[in-house]
Amino acid sequence: MNSTLFTIGFTQKTAEQFFGLLQDAGVRRVIDIRENRGGQLSGFAKYPDIAFFLDRLLGIEYVHEPLLAPSPEIRKAYKTTRDWQQYEASFLALMRQRDIPESVDLAKFEGPVALLCSEPGPEKCHRRLVAEILANYAGKLGHQFDVKHLVIAKPKRTGTTKVKRRAGTDPL
Repeated sequence: MNSTLFTIGFTQKTAEQFFGLLQDAGVRRVIDIRENRGGQLSGFAKYPDIAFFLDRLLGIEYVHEPLLAPSPEIRKAYKTTRDWQQYEASFLALMRQRDIPESVDLAKFEGPVALLCSEPGPEKCHRRLVAEILANYAGKLGHQFDVKHLVIAKPKRTGTTKVKRRAGTDPL
């Protein structure tokens, strides 16, 4: 089995950007790995709206997999300390405690699938850790999961400089 496992976060994206990234990547299933998927701050990614939008706009299946979410204690500790190394260690220990990845059905991750969480980028988000866990496990079983993170490209600087205007001059 060769599959691409995408990751995506919804914050700092418009609905157009978010759904466009999924569409451009050809995603067929979104697996929501948030524990709290109904929070007020989730906007268009609030459940059940996200399932409706994915289906109606793009024909994408929506699945919720809370076993791949961090515990409230891990999230609370990170909000307090902002210690990413501790968060990562705690999260990986939780995944081992939950028998992840052995207890998940890898067939759910076949085809173009995206793991959904809230963080805008994958650098400090558990979705990256989950993707790495699943890709490593699949590799040991002789399968290949390519991991790709769907993010908005940052605009490139053109190298132009601002021109200072003297007071009282008309720019035209």
